[in-house]
Amino acid sequence: MPAYMIVNVTLTDAAAYENYKARVPTIIARHGGEYLVRGGPHEVLEGTWQPSRLVLFRFPDRAAIHAFMTDPDYAPLKAVRQSAAITDAVAVDGIA
Repeated sequence: MPAYMIVNVTLTDAAAYENYKARVPTIIARHGGEYLVRGGPHEVLEGTWQPSRLVLFRFPDRAAIHAFMTDPDYAPLKAVRQSAAITDAVAVDGIA
């Protein structure tokens, strides 16, 4: 069953985050992940949530998301992201 990772990113260091963005797609693809949304304009339709920069990924399953997040090759990039942005991320199963 596909799984999705939804991330809201608030940049604190845009230059460092650009470095992260350039290097992370290869690791995401290694785990079967793909970008569906990578920033861009968005519109709040209801409620008070005011996301900054939304990123949406599709993975083969939730195990693949966990494998990506714990990949040793991702660890140094994760540190870059955590120093360059405030992020909130959730994983959710899709419909089979």
